Amino acid sequence: GELITELEKVKGIERYRISSIEPNLITDEIINTVKHSNKFMPHFHIPMQSGSDLVLARMKRRYQTKLYRNKINTIVNKIDDVCIGADVIVGFPGETDEEFNKTLNFIKDLPISYLHVFSYSERENTPAIGFEGVVSKQTRADRSKQLRILSNKLQRAFYQKYLNTEHTALFEQDNRDGMIYGFTDNYIKVKLPFNSDICRTKKRIKLLEIDSDGMMKARLATTKN
Repeated sequence: GELITELEKVKGIERYRISSIEPNLITDEIINTVKHSNKFMPHFHIPMQSGSDLVLARMKRRYQTKLYRNKINTIVNKIDDVCIGADVIVGFPGETDEEFNKTLNFIKDLPISYLHVFSYSERENTPAIGFEGVVSKQTRADRSKQLRILSNKLQRAFYQKYLNTEHTALFEQDNRDGMIYGFTDNYIKVKLPFNSDICRTKKRIKLLEIDSDGMMKARLATTKN
């Protein structure tokens, strides 16, 4: 909380995003600071890893699904238009079909906007290397595919909520195939025809439609920045 308060005072940096903070470390103070901040964007990326308490225990995580659910719901209830991403690991040693399905259903029941999906990979000198119940690489791949499909659905549903609304986007510098890309405050990836005047600037835009590549087509808004 104190660090976030101090970062608010730093000059020359206009946008921060909170990423990869374990859910048990996200305090009400942090949530309230983001809610009232002009610099911290309404976007959290919070590791979940699994929607099964048994798997979380084997992973030695310091939280359970109840805490994760409560934290996500608190954030969504307090911060308007917030985007929430989550990390998920599939195929951790001992993960059964039932435990994977718990993860799948847990995610479907939460207001999550997108996922980063990772397949468990063995690493030497880690406690998990000696665990029983190795999940086959094919099963890991199948579970990973299911979650990536779900992630695409979640992201599309999140984007659709904001069609025909206006947001502030920060644009990149590159001209890629005649388009310029950026992110809204709540982490919607947008694109519009390249315009050198808006490179590395924040502009008010209107969100128009979701393109075939999953990005949001946009145009500059007619309102003042």
